[in-house]
Amino acid sequence: MKLLHIGFSNVVSLDKIVAIISPDSAVAKRIREVARDKNSLIDCTMGRKLRSMILTDSEFTFLSSLRTEALLQRVDQSIENDKDQLSHD
Repeated sequence: MKLLHIGFSNVVSLDKIVAIISPDSAVAKRIREVARDKNSLIDCTMGRKLRSMILTDSEFTFLSSLRTEALLQRVDQSIENDKDQLSHD
């Protein structure tokens, strides 16, 4: 199982991630409010500014203080590492 570090020693399973979005749009704000109402919102910002939202297939929404671009780079690096390991085997 591959994990994505989303800040402050918090990780999310890469297999469960559906989307990583910016929290600034009206739709993102609505998603955040719905998740809060359903008690499926997990705040991993540790009081810092919200910079990205991670949506999962298990209806949980994670809030992160890392930029969306930084999280996507981590996902890309993980995929590259998988490809390298497969080519060496």
